[in-house]
Amino acid sequence: MAKIRVGRVGEQIKKELSQIIQAELKDPRIGFITVTGVEVTNDMSQARVYLSVLGSDDQKEETLKALARGTGFIRSELGKRIRLRHTPELLFKFDSSIEYGSRIESLLTDINRDNGGQ
Repeated sequence: MAKIRVGRVGEQIKKELSQIIQAELKDPRIGFITVTGVEVTNDMSQARVYLSVLGSDDQKEETLKALARGTGFIRSELGKRIRLRHTPELLFKFDSSIEYGSRIESLLTDINRDNGGQ
């Protein structure tokens, strides 16, 4: 029962964070962000927020710094939107799976091109 609730809370946090980051944050350093997933601890004290950010490594770092500075605001907005006794601490992390997948796809395309040319 608790696992189902934690999963539902994670999905709700993901949905709300996407809206907050897109609509409420006015920091110009924040680039194009997609919230790809949220993992909430069983006691709901922490939420790991996985992000995909378009741009160079420098832009990604600036985005992460800007999010870190805005964490208090983001948590308070989240607290207003989701009814929980305590709003979880937010830990922002990059989701490298999309980049990893793109890299694999690129390598496979290169291999196919090389093999097709023989």
